[in-house]
Amino acid sequence: MTIVLQPIIPLKTFRFYFKTESTIRLPSYPGSAWRGALGHALKKTVCVVRNQPCQHCLLKNACAYSIVFETPPPSHTEKMRKYTAAPHPFVIKFLPDVDNSSTDYQFDVILLGHGQRYLPYLVHAFKTAGLMGIGGHRQVFTLQSVDDIDQYGVASVLYENDALNVQKPADSIQLPALPEKIKLRFDSPLRLTQDSKNISAADFNFAVFFSTLLRRQSLLSYFHTDTPLETDFASLTSQAKTIDFKNKHLEWFDWTRYSSRQAAEINMGGLVGTVELNMRGLNVFWPYLWLGQWTHVGKGTSMGMGAYTIESLDASA
Repeated sequence: MTIVLQPIIPLKTFRFYFKTESTIRLPSYPGSAWRGALGHALKKTVCVVRNQPCQHCLLKNACAYSIVFETPPPSHTEKMRKYTAAPHPFVIKFLPDVDNSSTDYQFDVILLGHGQRYLPYLVHAFKTAGLMGIGGHRQVFTLQSVDDIDQYGVASVLYENDALNVQKPADSIQLPALPEKIKLRFDSPLRLTQDSKNISAADFNFAVFFSTLLRRQSLLSYFHTDTPLETDFASLTSQAKTIDFKNKHLEWFDWTRYSSRQAAEINMGGLVGTVELNMRGLNVFWPYLWLGQWTHVGKGTSMGMGAYTIESLDASA
């Protein structure tokens, strides 16, 4: 197994296109509804051992549902030994400016590392989930096609008319030149915690953001790739404490999701808005920040939370 000093997480982005018979009746951030429906459909598709918790199942390390949706750490793991789940190898990314008056609907699914192996299962499960109905209105969505979207936005048809074409290998994200200044736009609620407390707009800082991002990418590379990240974590974390964002325009967006597992409403609020960062001398942080546009950061990443995009700014702006 190769060890690397910068995050290398091969990934693929797939755009799912659906049709529905009426205007869209889903919440602003529908990730919980889609993720929940995906879980039910995927388990129904692949589970051969009924009425048994995944953690007690002999097949938990070989089952597509368990690996993708429960993601138990392997028995030999050196990380997260006390946890029942590692980071999931997928992210649902919802596209901005969805036209709720349309009957067309689409979103991206990003498969991280070895997660690409399970794409056929996910295509079938999303197709099934859509037909089962999404959200409180149980709105039916019919899967039309799936495109493979490369890191530059170029699309090629992967699935259409119930036929799945041969997949291209996952790619490592190419790092562009370091800008002098960037703007980060948080496109979905960013939920960070420190000392068991949610980070508010007033307390948001680069150190807590980067340390959370670094941990996520480290764990993703450890559990889902052949190139685990081994870098000077202490030095990076220490350096991050000397840096901060500028021109912070953040606000708290409150929303809740219903957890069928806990049979309760769960608060999932987080920060949305923009921040700016002067990148002079911050070369060491650039690979993590750029990759984070695909990995997301914070709580609820698999359901689309913690999504952000980076815009290069002129240093004088």
